[in-house]
Amino acid sequence: MLDKYIEKLAEKGEVYLRLKARPNASQTKITEIMNSEDGQTVKIDVAAVPEKNKANKEIIKFLAKEFKVPKSDIKLISGMTEKVKLIKIKK
Repeated sequence: MLDKYIEKLAEKGEVYLRLKARPNASQTKITEIMNSEDGQTVKIDVAAVPEKNKANKEIIKFLAKEFKVPKSDIKLISGMTEKVKLIKIKK
């Protein structure tokens, strides 16, 4: 599901993702890519609780694996305590 974003990262060296997180899931996975007037939002189930930054850390770990980049190349730009987050991934 993230192929378009992975290609964009390879081409441009960075990509921004708007995520809508659903914590407390049985496993971390992308469930849907939604289109809206503002662009696309990636829905992600997160196998972590939304406490003490655990869900955010799980999202970063998952995205690092999917995009094959170090966790240090993934930054949470906004939404630290919100369900909707803006993530920057660089190469």
